[in-house]
Amino acid sequence: MIWIIFGVFALLSWLVQLNLKSKFAKYSKMPLPSGMTGRDVAQRMLNDNGIFDVKVVSTAGQLTDHYNPLTKTVNLSEGVFLSNSVAAAAVAAHECGHAVQHATAYAPLTMRSRLVPVVSFASKWVQWVLLAGIVLLESFPQILGIGIVLFAMTTLFSFITLPVEINASSRALTWLNSAGITNYTTHEPAKDALKSAAYTYVVAALGSLATLIYYVMIFLGRRD
Repeated sequence: MIWIIFGVFALLSWLVQLNLKSKFAKYSKMPLPSGMTGRDVAQRMLNDNGIFDVKVVSTAGQLTDHYNPLTKTVNLSEGVFLSNSVAAAAVAAHECGHAVQHATAYAPLTMRSRLVPVVSFASKWVQWVLLAGIVLLESFPQILGIGIVLFAMTTLFSFITLPVEINASSRALTWLNSAGITNYTTHEPAKDALKSAAYTYVVAALGSLATLIYYVMIFLGRRD
């Protein structure tokens, strides 16, 4: 049964990624009426929110866009930085949404930031600890217990990420509309693009939860 569940989540993840790439490919060909590039959109959103200590920079790769709170930079991929498409505007505004969250001390973002060192450590060792815990389950069940705690940290991080990402998209869409960056023909496509991106986080969080439950069942099953 558990392998069916894993298979379902693997299929869902693949379909969501496929849908995301399809939507961004489609909306990357839809130009903004204003002709503003991703960089222009990001800079204006930061300025409109009174944020002047965050830089907008270009980063290599595709869909590598992110906000770095340590360096205070909105990092836009090459396909977004110079593009004047609806997809580029949506992504740029979304990343600036994180900058606004940081500036306003948005609680879920603050919590996620504090968890980063713990999750980085957990992610580095969790698979090895879980493997050792399963192999040595009968002799040293405590090892699997430690592995479950480490994995629970990564699962918690995935769920805290959900409101952070959804809120950033909500801020982005509200601003794009109020600032007149999108209009009646381009706002819905921008919304659709960000909604498709949000699905990837939802599936990842649910998949992580399913995996956590699987390991907990193994740990509890040894007592039967």
